[in-house]
Amino acid sequence: MPVNQTLVQKLTRTKPVSHHQESAPTSSNSLHRSIGLFPLTMIGVGATIGTGIFFTMVEAVPKAGPSVVLSFLIAAITAGLTALCYAELSFRIPASGSSYSFAYATVGEFLAFIMAACLLLEYGLAASATAIGWSDYLNNFLNNAFGWHIADALRSPLIVSTPKGIEIHSGNINLPPMLLVTLCCILLVRGAKESATTNAIMVLIKLAILIFFVVIAFSGFDINNFHPFFSPDNGAHYTGMAGVTAAAATVFFSFIGLDTVATAGEEVRDPKRNVPIGILAALGIVTLFYMLVAVAAMGAQPAYKFAGQEAGLAVILQNVTGQTWPALVLSAGAVISVFSVTLVTIYGQTRILYAISKDGLISPSFNKVSARTGSPVRNTLIVCAVVGLVAGFVDATFLWDMVSMGTLTAFIVVSLAVPVMRRRAMQAGEPAVAGFRVPFGPYVVPGLSIGACLYLMFGLSMTTYTIFVIWMSAAIVTYLLYGMRHSRLNKAG
Repeated sequence: MPVNQTLVQKLTRTKPVSHHQESAPTSSNSLHRSIGLFPLTMIGVGATIGTGIFFTMVEAVPKAGPSVVLSFLIAAITAGLTALCYAELSFRIPASGSSYSFAYATVGEFLAFIMAACLLLEYGLAASATAIGWSDYLNNFLNNAFGWHIADALRSPLIVSTPKGIEIHSGNINLPPMLLVTLCCILLVRGAKESATTNAIMVLIKLAILIFFVVIAFSGFDINNFHPFFSPDNGAHYTGMAGVTAAAATVFFSFIGLDTVATAGEEVRDPKRNVPIGILAALGIVTLFYMLVAVAAMGAQPAYKFAGQEAGLAVILQNVTGQTWPALVLSAGAVISVFSVTLVTIYGQTRILYAISKDGLISPSFNKVSARTGSPVRNTLIVCAVVGLVAGFVDATFLWDMVSMGTLTAFIVVSLAVPVMRRRAMQAGEPAVAGFRVPFGPYVVPGLSIGACLYLMFGLSMTTYTIFVIWMSAAIVTYLLYGMRHSRLNKAG
């Protein structure tokens, strides 16, 4: 590569796959390969089954009615298409950084940096939003179990979104999510193996809670609750399949988190085998549980009761049994669920920053690894500080659409990377690599994935697009002023 590159050459230079696959386990700044297939799969499940399954029924059923079951299936197929692309790319590029690493090896450094900015938006705000959800469930659990109630001033955000605009509620702070982020920080600085093991335990508890819900809800199952199957005309344009499609866009975000598996590429034992299997296994487990919960919930309660229902799944159990203890157990499970989601989301954020910093595109402070714990301690402390402050002072209403925008953009780039990598390998005369490959050629599945993601993006608000443009503008300035000059590919020219 020539030393004096043109601007276009700098923007489009790619990091060879061989560079991603290099690992130096003896280096003081290398992440340790300590995660096996089971904890890796649990990372994906833990990042995905969280607040979504506890909240989305209340939002989706009023749109689709009992046919919300089809909405979950459509959302699962959309996530599955992208998961197949992730699986092939993670096999070829078993590196930390997920979509960022994939983009860097295929579509060039500038788009890779833009992708990194999208991922930082996705993971950072998702961690803050899930921590806020944990605060609500914690208060509900304490109130039902002990009659305790956290003071409103200590569990309310400073910056609030209202129909009239943004309001500042002076003196308010949402303290519980800040405490949760602190706990996650303590676990993560101890090392990936310890935090992955803790997460696996919490995920198993979470799945047991959902099985508990399904079993009790099915005891009150009434097939008449599925008639009529499609939502009738409710004046909101959600009739029939229109309602199914609208609900699918809502429940799709319950599948966000599967890409977290790919962020752990540099810490997984035998990543070429375990990462693709981990992604697909996590998707299968998540889809199975979502479908079971959706069918059980619809069978236990008429569709009209879901609208505006708080702690919906807990209320269903209380109504079916006529007792409060099942609802209490479910609330406790929700607290554990959101804890695990927050933990693995912050984990993903730190590993993306680690990968970007290792490539020289941001400050080297983010790739310093502790010799004792094998984790990027300074990186983790910075991420947790930002996530905790956002969770403590900002209303969750601001956060979810931005999470969706970042995630869908990442999914599109990952889908685009598959045919690009296949074409470059063919042009270079490289032999076919044994391992997982997207079925039906390099265009069908990625093309369907891109189309599905674009369809869902059209439903996001103009405010979301405005904030996204501002964030992307800041990312572009950062790259042009710092990343392009300090890139390791630039120095290696």
